[in-house]
Amino acid sequence: MSYPERRMETTGAQQTDLERQTAQPPATQADIDSLPSLFGRLGDQVMSLMDAKLSLVKVEIKEEAAVYTRDIALIAVGGVLAAIGFALLNVAIAFFISTLFDSFAPPINYALGFLVTGVLYLIVGGILAYVMKNRLAAHNPAPDRSLEELRKDKQWLKNEI
Repeated sequence: MSYPERRMETTGAQQTDLERQTAQPPATQADIDSLPSLFGRLGDQVMSLMDAKLSLVKVEIKEEAAVYTRDIALIAVGGVLAAIGFALLNVAIAFFISTLFDSFAPPINYALGFLVTGVLYLIVGGILAYVMKNRLAAHNPAPDRSLEELRKDKQWLKNEI
């Protein structure tokens, strides 16, 4: 037998001896976790999971609140600008409508023009407010992703126990 073959043979034997020396006997009952400690760890892990899920819900609610806050601020700015334009437009429309009532004296012409303009805008504004209220009511601000994750976790926990 040549030197490399003999060396491989002794290396294989040494490896087998090493495996026998490092092999551990099966764990004793003292090494295995007891059932109460397993349930204790499970409870701790479930609590940490719930804490993580609640943190996710808080983050989602903060994101939704930030979106609503920004949108409300922009709506307020737009509302102020629209109110100024609306007031000027109302005056112009009222003066235009007052020219249609030539048979009355000028003060009555102006009064009728403003009255008709006010009624028209009251109708349009009421319709617009009603439509927007219904659209906003249809929006669900609940954190859907977190709620779905919590439902899945609840079902998983029921299946595990």
